[in-house]
Amino acid sequence: MKPAIESIRAFVGAKDYQQSRDFYKTWGFVEIITSPKMSYFSIENFGFYLQDFYVKEWVDNSMLFLEVDNLSDYWEILKGKSLDKKFEGVKLVEPTSFDWGQEGFIYDPSGVLWHIGEFSR
Repeated sequence: MKPAIESIRAFVGAKDYQQSRDFYKTWGFVEIITSPKMSYFSIENFGFYLQDFYVKEWVDNSMLFLEVDNLSDYWEILKGKSLDKKFEGVKLVEPTSFDWGQEGFIYDPSGVLWHIGEFSR
C-alpha cells in the first residue's frame, strides 16, 4: 500500500516576527506555537511555518499561492480586514483576469508575496 501524503508546508521568514504573527492572525490564520522562534499558521487544512528568521534575499523572493473558490468574495473579506492600514509594508494589489482565471496579490509585512487566485472552471 502506498503511503498517503498528508500535507506540504512552506517555511516563511519574518523581518519582525511579532508583527508578522499579528498580521497572519488578523488575516484569519490560526497560530500554533511550535517553538520560541517558529509557529504554524493554518486556515482550514492548509498552512505554513513562520520563522523568526530573516534573510532579505530569501524573503524578498518568497511567494505563496492561495487558491480560493470565489476570488471576488474572498477579496472583499480581505479588504475589510484593512491589513494594509494596520501593518506597515503590507500592500494589496487588486485582482486581474487572465486566460486561466483571476489573481490578486498581498505583500506581508516582511515582503513575502502572496498570490491569491481562482482558476477558471
